[in-house]
Amino acid sequence: MYFVDNGDNYDASVNIALETYLVENRLVDEPILLFYINSPSIIIGRNQNTFEEINQPYVEEKDITVVRRMSGGGAVYHDLGNFSFCFIKDDDGSFRDFKAFTQPVIEALHKMGARTAELLGRNDLLVDGKKFSGNAMYAKNGRMTAHGTILFDSDLDEVNNALKPNKAKFESKGVKSVRSRVTNLKPYVDDEYKDMTTEEFRDKLLLEIFKVDKRENVKEYHLTEEDWKAVYKIREERFGNWDWNYGHSPKFDIKVAKKFPFGFVDMRFKTHKVMIEDVKIYGDFFGLGEIEDVENALRGVKFEKNAVKEVLTNINLKQYLGDVTAEELVELIFS
Repeated sequence: MYFVDNGDNYDASVNIALETYLVENRLVDEPILLFYINSPSIIIGRNQNTFEEINQPYVEEKDITVVRRMSGGGAVYHDLGNFSFCFIKDDDGSFRDFKAFTQPVIEALHKMGARTAELLGRNDLLVDGKKFSGNAMYAKNGRMTAHGTILFDSDLDEVNNALKPNKAKFESKGVKSVRSRVTNLKPYVDDEYKDMTTEEFRDKLLLEIFKVDKRENVKEYHLTEEDWKAVYKIREERFGNWDWNYGHSPKFDIKVAKKFPFGFVDMRFKTHKVMIEDVKIYGDFFGLGEIEDVENALRGVKFEKNAVKEVLTNINLKQYLGDVTAEELVELIFS
């Protein structure tokens, strides 16, 4: 097995592009181990509705990166107290065999003090009955990755804050995330590891998995300049753009409503490929114009804050609804 160093990248879109590159290109004839740590980000499962999984206003306020990965499963929050491990290899029939891939990690963690760490259920790692790692898999063209996270010293409050959308306003067929009781691993390891940073703990785990004492004894594939060019090309095409991270959401409906001083406004959207397929606006407001004019202007527009705001800014909303601004309506729609 080879180790691939991600070059201390903390950008989730770069790290997931690197993992994808290693899956889609057979650089070595042995399995690969990749670690990465992401700055605050939400990683969305391949078949999920991004809007339905995240607390959009909070994500924007905190500048949290949102990236849709290639594998299925639920949405997860990453920060600098959390790191990911990825085993990448030819698909030899071991797809869905989470035990085979997580066992080296579990054995290493046992040696580091987390002796109750275990794989439970289909794809979760638990310690003392609490989840510290979720795992998923992705395969393409005979290659696969089995990847998981390790909550070492993560801000668990932020997990709840960032992944707390207004469920009442959405209706879709996207795969829903299942929230579990989670914990950090740090309290369960031996004292010699408790003062370590996430990076230091990751590096120690690397040595345990490879069963060596020094970093220079880890068998490694060094990424070339051409490799990195290809990685950034994948990032540009997929993980670094809105169309992939949001635009691949399944068809969904959304309903928002609010009582303004001038009256009640109820807006209902149907989207397809994250374009507004249809919209209806109801309420007890007194408008001078036909509300269908506003509805017609919004049909065919990307369901994205700036795109919707641009359309509403060019409409005399006071004439159709009352004393309301485009910013206020956008805040209602995307809250």
